[in-house]
Amino acid sequence: MPYTPSGFFCDRLIRERERRDGEGSLNKPIRFNGQDYNTLRQEFLQTKTLFEDEAFPATVESLGFKELGHKSNKVKNIIWKRPKEICENPQFIVGGASRTDICQGELGDCWLLAAIACLTLNEKLLYRVVPQEQSFSENYSGIFHFQFWRYGDWVDVVIDDRVPTFNNQLVFTKSAERNEFWSALLEKAYAKLHGSYEALKGGNTTEAMEDFTGGVTEFYEMKEAPKELYKIMKKALERGSLMGCSIDSLVPARFETRTVTGLVKGHAYSVTAVDEHKDSKVRLVRLRNPWGQVEWNGPWSDNSKEWATLSKAEKEKLQHQSAEDGEFWMSFEDFKKNYTKIEICNLTPDALEDDKIHKWTVSVNEGRWVRGCSAGGCRNYPDTFWTNPQYRLRLLEEDDDPDDNEVVCTFVVSLMQKNKRKERKMGANLFTIGFAIYEMHGNKQHMQKDFFLFNSSKARSKSYINLREVTQRFRLSPGEYVIVPSTYEPHQEGEFILRVFSEKKNTSDEEDQQFRTIFQEIAGDVNKDLSTEGFSLESCRSMIALMDMDGTGRLNLQEFRHLWNKIKQWQGIFKHYSADQSGGISSYEMRNAVNDAGFRLNNQLYDVITMRYANEDMNIDFDSFISCLVRLEAMFRAFQAFDQDGDGSIRLSVLEVRSRHRVCMLLT
Repeated sequence: MPYTPSGFFCDRLIRERERRDGEGSLNKPIRFNGQDYNTLRQEFLQTKTLFEDEAFPATVESLGFKELGHKSNKVKNIIWKRPKEICENPQFIVGGASRTDICQGELGDCWLLAAIACLTLNEKLLYRVVPQEQSFSENYSGIFHFQFWRYGDWVDVVIDDRVPTFNNQLVFTKSAERNEFWSALLEKAYAKLHGSYEALKGGNTTEAMEDFTGGVTEFYEMKEAPKELYKIMKKALERGSLMGCSIDSLVPARFETRTVTGLVKGHAYSVTAVDEHKDSKVRLVRLRNPWGQVEWNGPWSDNSKEWATLSKAEKEKLQHQSAEDGEFWMSFEDFKKNYTKIEICNLTPDALEDDKIHKWTVSVNEGRWVRGCSAGGCRNYPDTFWTNPQYRLRLLEEDDDPDDNEVVCTFVVSLMQKNKRKERKMGANLFTIGFAIYEMHGNKQHMQKDFFLFNSSKARSKSYINLREVTQRFRLSPGEYVIVPSTYEPHQEGEFILRVFSEKKNTSDEEDQQFRTIFQEIAGDVNKDLSTEGFSLESCRSMIALMDMDGTGRLNLQEFRHLWNKIKQWQGIFKHYSADQSGGISSYEMRNAVNDAGFRLNNQLYDVITMRYANEDMNIDFDSFISCLVRLEAMFRAFQAFDQDGDGSIRLSVLEVRSRHRVCMLLT
């Protein structure tokens, strides 16, 4: 059967994430911009000077690029000051970090502040993002640091403590305590991560929740919320999940305007608790406005008559307070009537270590859409859809508490596009993205065009949308599936992360462990029964160049998995034609060996192979054999990417030839 490139090379761009103590883990975060907090702090302590961050200077460029850029009147009177220049006795944290420490300033980042408020509910999570060993007194040198999850890695972001002020007041986020600065400095570090303060304008609470925890977030529209929403919210809090909600405004001019009930449209809130009143069976939800004021005034609000029906013990249990602090209770029914959207951030296993909290298991898959190779667009483009990256999912263990006695597996799929907020100042926009899930039956290869023409999806994202992340919960029968992430339009290049959260581990974990063991013991095993000392440096470079489509110069676990299987297959062919097991085959047998590997070549190419790979005795050793097949694989794959109609011929423009320069280099 003629050889058809599997497409796997462009698809399985997965980086192994089980690196508990490796770089990018919580224990060893990556140093953002190469800045090391401890080294810099010690340097400035010794020189008795205050740190000034050249990577995020106290200039207009750090404020923004348009509304807060050079031409904006808003920035003319802004002065960057250190906390000691703003007030007496500045403190990093006063009396413990709490929800009241986060009050919104002149920046439209309520989504970020709502997430910070949620973060304060869990000290373990909070102090991973906000290291506690920082102060304005002991070992003070004007430097602080914070840690964020960034597309699969934890990063440590260093800043100086100069913050924007106007009339000696903080311009952006502030605390209710005038001498408390942890929230303002956290906002600055997050702004640095994204390039400027203005880059933080507008967003979803989920984005910051995930960047604080490494979790994955579900969206629910209230009008389409599942009947078990209260149960989902309660289970989410038991898992330590973070939650936010908002009220959409149909008229943009009315964003962040107060309604008669005290709620604010176009504004993000934190969900900080759910509970049920035992006697009346009324289900309650506690929320917080990041403004630190302006509250719900309906039933179960701070001073409503409903509280009179509760005992003192019940009130204490619910932490009821009559204070204009932005936090309030309301009934679950009123919550559903008034809010339009809720966001739940589910945490990864390494985010919480408490055995009492039930955590999700998670797999992380990094990939990219490459024009002419794996940017196939959505299902509306059947000629290219099949070229999109494909990821296997095995569901074998059903849920512990299934509804309606169904045998199903619950899981959440998240597709996140990378780096778009930071690239805003260069005009970058979010792609419209989504994914589809197909049931498959044992096929280990990249699914071809015909499969998608004759099989409908078993599940899919609700819609294609231009958000950083598309996430959805599914309940499917045990089985084997393939997930296909894509942009809506074909030919759009970009990087993404596909994550799958499940209540039960799937069997791909066991499969990965087998290959992980091989990966760690790679030294020479494939050549142990051949008369060869291993692969040459040239062959190794060819293999990495072929598989390394993300340009890291390394093979991740899944890239190695496919290469390993190919080499084992080719090894069998080589041994068949190596009659004396001497470690070489005759150049005359090379034609048959190449044919057995699935390549159909003309005589001219066979002549080239002989001249290029045969030694003076007209034999081809194993290393040269593998090197030859690796290059042939690359050639066929490159051709297939352009032969969209499958007629066996292609035409390339000069630009397309240039865009494939890397592939061309492979073939020389």
